[in-house]
Amino acid sequence: MFNSLTALYYKLTLQRPIVVLVAVAIFVVAAAYYAQDFKLDASADALVLENDEDLNYYRSIRGRYGSDDFLFITYTPVAGVMDDATIADLRALRDELATLGRVESVVSMLDVPLIDSPRVTLGQLQEEVRTLESHDVDRALALKEFTGSRLYKNLLMSPDGRTTTLQVNFKWDARYVELREARDSLRAKALSAPLTAEEKLELERASKVFDQYKAAAQDQVQADIVAVRKIIDGHKGSAEIHLGGVPMVASDMSDYVRSDIRVFGAGVALFLIVLLAVSLKRPRWVMLPMLICVVSGIAMVGYLGLVDWRVTVVSSNFISLMLILTLSLLVHLIVRYEELQQEENGFDHRARIEETLRSKFMPSLFTASTTMVAFASLVFSGIRPVIDFGWMMVIGVGMALTLVFFMFPAGLSLLRPAAPVFRRVDVTAAITGRLAATIHQHGSKALLIYAVVVVLGVVGISRLTVENSFTEYFKKSTEIYQGMALIDKKVGGTTPLDIILDPPKETAVQVEPVDDEEDDDFDELFADDEEDAGSGAGITGSSYWFNVFQLEKIKEVHAYLESLEQTGKVLSMDTTMDLLQKLNQDKPIDNLTLSVMYKRMPESIKRTLFDPYMSDDGNQMRFAIRVIDSNPDLKRNELIERINADLIDKLNLQPEQVSLSGMLVLYNNVLQSLFRSQILTLSAVFIAIMSMLALLFQSLRLAAIGIVPTLVAASLILGLMGLLSIPLDIMTITIAAITVGIGVDNTIHYVHRIREEFAKKGEYWTAIRASHASVGRAIYYTSITVTLGFSILALSNFIPTIYFGLFTGLAMVVALVANLTLLPLLIQLFKPFGAETAPPSVTS
Repeated sequence: MFNSLTALYYKLTLQRPIVVLVAVAIFVVAAAYYAQDFKLDASADALVLENDEDLNYYRSIRGRYGSDDFLFITYTPVAGVMDDATIADLRALRDELATLGRVESVVSMLDVPLIDSPRVTLGQLQEEVRTLESHDVDRALALKEFTGSRLYKNLLMSPDGRTTTLQVNFKWDARYVELREARDSLRAKALSAPLTAEEKLELERASKVFDQYKAAAQDQVQADIVAVRKIIDGHKGSAEIHLGGVPMVASDMSDYVRSDIRVFGAGVALFLIVLLAVSLKRPRWVMLPMLICVVSGIAMVGYLGLVDWRVTVVSSNFISLMLILTLSLLVHLIVRYEELQQEENGFDHRARIEETLRSKFMPSLFTASTTMVAFASLVFSGIRPVIDFGWMMVIGVGMALTLVFFMFPAGLSLLRPAAPVFRRVDVTAAITGRLAATIHQHGSKALLIYAVVVVLGVVGISRLTVENSFTEYFKKSTEIYQGMALIDKKVGGTTPLDIILDPPKETAVQVEPVDDEEDDDFDELFADDEEDAGSGAGITGSSYWFNVFQLEKIKEVHAYLESLEQTGKVLSMDTTMDLLQKLNQDKPIDNLTLSVMYKRMPESIKRTLFDPYMSDDGNQMRFAIRVIDSNPDLKRNELIERINADLIDKLNLQPEQVSLSGMLVLYNNVLQSLFRSQILTLSAVFIAIMSMLALLFQSLRLAAIGIVPTLVAASLILGLMGLLSIPLDIMTITIAAITVGIGVDNTIHYVHRIREEFAKKGEYWTAIRASHASVGRAIYYTSITVTLGFSILALSNFIPTIYFGLFTGLAMVVALVANLTLLPLLIQLFKPFGAETAPPSVTS
């Protein structure tokens, strides 16, 4: 069966190459058609853990207290913040933003109620809500209120009074939530029990409908950001303006992904053309490999469009990786073909192609397989974009292998033979030959050096962390960085954290008795509020938290949260109570007063002062905190654990009362999973590749020897990151697994060749020198190709992508050197091919 398939394969590729190439052309046209459906996903949902319970809680809290789907605009005017020109320009900016279709409201310093500019009573507030645009407002007092108010300082105004902010709130997308919940409910059911055939179809349909709606929503967000920026640009002559917020970050991330795909693809393609032209010196070895690389890239893009598989910032480098890995397969075939051309073996052109395929198919199959295993191991990360990246590359490498072994022989068979490219001695041969001579003469020293490298790697790995600043993910020249840095340092922090307090499981609501005599003054103040007075304590009598007894606990919790150096702006019912006390002429507030004030409060004020911090029944309280992401002492997990422990142990709340939510919690969950993911992915890839090497080499000892050089490279790179205090993130977590998967490719080719050379020559050092002079060249070319290809990723605007490219490229260099030094030393030391049958060579 195998022989007949092999004969059919040779017949197709060597005798019917036109048929193969026509089939490939049809395939490419189809792929190009579906490539128009290729889409990106830069939403916040793409950067969370799979099946994270905190995510569901976060969504429920957002549904109750309002979405964080808003833009944050900082406005630092050239003139004074209270000047007529500034207020006029700010008003025009606000009004222009409000005209956008999806904008629900724009909140600025012009729109919020002022209590102390000058002081107003509740009765006056009921008649008219005074704002900065009111005729009787005192702007000097207003500036003092904005910079001194616990509510407005670091929210609408920087403490120095030079920068104000606008919040652009988008309309709640109920349809988006409905479709997502329909999909997620079926996904959750699938985790607990097998779905019926009908339910599987329904899940598939729900997923497709949601993905389509989500793509349209993302397009709309990007259109909104473009419109907002256009409006902002018209006002930059009057002020320094920066844009921030989750929608802006998502939009810019999409732009970065598109840019990275274009830059990486074009940059890698240009580099590969130059590399092939310089090293292989023949037009055919430039045109044919690049054609195959381009076809593999188009095929993968078309496939992603066909199955509607979205690319994220993590997988944005898939095109460059496809080109690099495709070319690495091709280089081994080209070098082997040129070797056969150089030898006196009597082969004609087609026979050389056939022998090239015969000798390189199994090593190429296994190298592709180990690379696929390395990428497949990323599914253990639990992080959706990392998982998708892994599966994309598994499919991509499989496509590349198939296209290479059909297009290379078919295309080459149509070309006439040309003079050999390689000379007996060239620069590459000199380098690989010198490495062989060096380890022959100084083998013990080389082993000692590698032992030191491993020790340094282990020390560095022990210092690896996952704590990093999201702001630092972007270059300082980008608007994302500039906007977030300004908000973080001057306007109260960037990363949202919510503290939710519920009642204890068994509660007894305390109601303050109403003293009729003491209430006389209150009745005089609100003479028309007989219904309120007669209703007792109202909401303060039915809720757990919204009464003067429990609000003291809220005040205590608020003060604690403000005392933490990592927290910036903190908002809660305690800040609202400050304003209420001012409205009550700075007198203490009792439950009846509090209940009536709540009922009589204008709805517009209530939406600002109550709804974001208290549930409708008063039985749940929310503290809205912004954490300073750039704080060098910020350790998210420690902060979360500390807050939770202190609220229980120091502030005497019950564990069931306290819940933490927000993007800080979700992001921390991702970061904390990285260590576990690193261990799982490395363990999985190590076990899988060891098994594959043992199967390929038919020797467990040889498999153990073969894995060592790549593990040395991976440990050195991870150790270097630890020593340089570069934390793991969603990109760098993939480095070690990819290093092992790609680095071991060279091991497979080298061991495959040295075994053949040892069988011919019977002496290890002779076989080593012969292998360095032959397959060593291919290993050198492919490693340099991969290394420089990864270095193209340094052009990204996303710092983790830059680290990923540079460190993975460096790992490939280390793996190259280790495979040409440590690997042959270990083979010579442990003699896995058996005893020598020829006398040791004395030449070096």
